[in-house]
Amino acid sequence: MMTYLVTAGLILILLLAGLAVNRMYQDFARRNPQLGPFRNPDARGCGSCSGGSGCSGDHCEKS
Repeated sequence: MMTYLVTAGLILILLLAGLAVNRMYQDFARRNPQLGPFRNPDARGCGSCSGGSGCSGDHCEKS
C-alpha cells in the first residue's frame, strides 16, 4: 500500500512541476516579446515551425 501512495504522490508532483514550468515559460514569453516568436502551445506535430526548426511535411505551415 505504501508503494502505491508513494507512486501516486510522485505522479502528482511531476504533473504539478510540469504545470509550473509551463506557467514560468508563458510568463517569460510575455515579459520578453523582443526575443521573437515563441512556440505555440496549440501546435501539433513538430511544435511551432515559426523559428525555422527544420520541420518538414504538411503538418507545419508558415503564416
